[in-house]
Amino acid sequence: MSEEILINVTPVETRVALVENGMLQEAYIERASRKGIVGNIYKGKVVRVLPGMEAAFVDIGLERAAFIHASDVVPNQSSTADSSDGPKTVPDIRTLLREGQSLVVQVTKDPIGTKGARLTTQLSIPSRYLVFMPDVSHVGISQRIEDEAERSRLKALVEEGAAAHLNIQGGYIIRTAAEAATAEELLADMNYLHHLSQSIHDRIAKVQAPAAVYKDLPLFIRTIRDLIRPQTEKVRIDSRESHQRVIEFVDEFVTEFADKVEYYPGERPIFDLYSVEDEIQKALSRKVQLKSGGYVIIDQTEAMTTIDINTGAFVGHRNLEETIFKTNLEAARAISRQLRLRNLGGIIIIDFIDMEDVEHQRQVHRMLEKMLERDHAKTKITGVSELGLVEMTRKRTTESLGQVLCEPCPICDGRGFLKTSETVCFEIFREILRVNRAYDTESYLVMASQSVVDRLVDEESDNVADLETFIAKTIRFQVEPFYSQEQYDVVLL
Repeated sequence: MSEEILINVTPVETRVALVENGMLQEAYIERASRKGIVGNIYKGKVVRVLPGMEAAFVDIGLERAAFIHASDVVPNQSSTADSSDGPKTVPDIRTLLREGQSLVVQVTKDPIGTKGARLTTQLSIPSRYLVFMPDVSHVGISQRIEDEAERSRLKALVEEGAAAHLNIQGGYIIRTAAEAATAEELLADMNYLHHLSQSIHDRIAKVQAPAAVYKDLPLFIRTIRDLIRPQTEKVRIDSRESHQRVIEFVDEFVTEFADKVEYYPGERPIFDLYSVEDEIQKALSRKVQLKSGGYVIIDQTEAMTTIDINTGAFVGHRNLEETIFKTNLEAARAISRQLRLRNLGGIIIIDFIDMEDVEHQRQVHRMLEKMLERDHAKTKITGVSELGLVEMTRKRTTESLGQVLCEPCPICDGRGFLKTSETVCFEIFREILRVNRAYDTESYLVMASQSVVDRLVDEESDNVADLETFIAKTIRFQVEPFYSQEQYDVVLL
């Protein structure tokens, strides 16, 4: 599988595209006006404790107070080696926090919609191969490293390195990127994390809450730290200055990838390669067309994302069950890509076309699981329910692509549909009757959009005449070009 990373840097925003086999799979966008804050560490102040929710609001210097649950204040015992599988009890939030208290926290979720940022006191500082956690004492390892011999080797190297730094309190998680890493590379990562952790500790002691004490790397550097892998063929950057900063980072931390990073000076915009720009625009649409002729409908709501599959123009060749099976298989591949590309998170409900054959259900489910293995975000998927639905969750830490690039429609207020001109006409009739009972006037002026006025003087003309006779008053109409279809005013003359 060939893989390329394209990085487009401008003064106002940075965009990153992960392309696999010539097809856009993931897109990341960071704007100068509102950078993501996941991973940032703050010294905050508790502004409100909520016993009924076992949570508290913390001021970290943002517009909205951030939110922390009691389970995120207590050290994470569930990750230690001797933890049990029994139920975990959460202490009373009032025994953990008090209003006015200073608190060192890390952001785990960006503010999304009307919700503030989500916080934890369990700090973690990432590097290329490791994640350093000052508040724990064990060494964990990514489940994506499957070879047992390699897992044992890496764990032994990190434990040996930790033993050599007895003055440093903390534990480590070995990241997927550490697979096949040498002892020297791991030790260099540990030294970097120790120095960074000490500088954060020093800053915490100096600043007054609320204040930022550590901010994660900019997007184009995080891309090199988190996304570049041995199978990555090229990383192309269209900014000379950013390219130089990436080279400096690579030379210090990931020297094995130095020959893969290159400056892109082409006249053609970098996101025109592999039609990245077009794919981003398609990802903002509800409808995803399948090659067979079928299609997928994706609706993102506040509570969850729902996905529906239809055969569309695909009529198949053998029988209905085979047509449905092939459509569902193709949809499973498309859905896994769309989840990554659109960065959809939270609860996701997939309504595959009903399949009678249990083996077909199993194969479609397995296809979805297999495709989701490539996802950088943590996912959990259930089997096919009695209603033929597949339920899954995908870890959400940042806004989706649609939330970053779009805003709710001011005309429909995010509903996605408008009242018909007929509905608005009937509302106007009811409003005139209501006003006529309350006020005495000679006539009425209705100001509305072009489509509504057109219907009032055409299809509804008989109803307008009947209404004028009933109230014994004349009704005039005026087109307001800046009114939406749902807007109108009834003026007394």
